[in-house]
Amino acid sequence: MIHLIGTYECKVDAKGRLTLPSAYKKQLESILQDGFVLKRSVFQPCLELYPMAEWNKLMQKMNKLNRFNKRNNDFIRRFTAGVKMVEVDANGRLLISKDLIAFADIEKELVLSSAINIVEIWDKNKYETVVDESVDDFAALAEEVMNFEDE
Repeated sequence: MIHLIGTYECKVDAKGRLTLPSAYKKQLESILQDGFVLKRSVFQPCLELYPMAEWNKLMQKMNKLNRFNKRNNDFIRRFTAGVKMVEVDANGRLLISKDLIAFADIEKELVLSSAINIVEIWDKNKYETVVDESVDDFAALAEEVMNFEDE
């Protein structure tokens, strides 16, 4: 399993290309050639970049959903809407499609933020707003989420 570390600022060019920060390239060096999946986030106005192995693990779980259940089908359709396979080119760049740029309301300045085994791709202003808004309740959230009394 991958455990990515770091938050980095970068820019996207007019064609929708972003250069992967060198720190991420080093962390992903052994799997860069496998490619990635880029998709809309479920909860936030950002994009999620999955290394192919991580995406495949997730798809194995989703494949267990009963497709004869309408809610499952609706979920799968919404979850996979706009999903794109992407590769890092020889110059270390990823191409973000226009529809995904529109979804995340990406301008020019980006923030790439590790989220354990994936990378979130944010418009810089949106990222700063979300991080600033969550400061007040982060202590309560941490206490609720990280309460491992069972261990």
